[in-house]
Amino acid sequence: MINKPSRNEQREKRHLRVRKKVYGTAERPRLNVFRSNKHMYAQIINDDLGVTVVAASTLDKEIAGNIANGGNKEAAKLVGQLVAKKAIEKGIKEVVFDRGGYIYHGRVKELADAAREAGLDF
Repeated sequence: MINKPSRNEQREKRHLRVRKKVYGTAERPRLNVFRSNKHMYAQIINDDLGVTVVAASTLDKEIAGNIANGGNKEAAKLVGQLVAKKAIEKGIKEVVFDRGGYIYHGRVKELADAAREAGLDF
């Protein structure tokens, strides 16, 4: 019997396929999203240097006190706003969006919309 790959293995394959095309530079770094059942994470990455410039998650002090559940749309919206605020403070206004192999729907879409409303262009 053939074992079917898990959902996360399928997501990782999609993510690698997307990563072949999506590349963050110093002028336009990559906004990466990771979601787990309990939390949301967002990083802005400069792939030229291989460094994370800005990061935000539901575990950050600014967000953790305001939410009961880190794995819902409201939490994703707060993470999007926080990562955009931190990026603008560092002088980053334009990014390329890396959805991490996830469908652009629900929590991923909420995070992206909140980051756009807070001033990031992608």
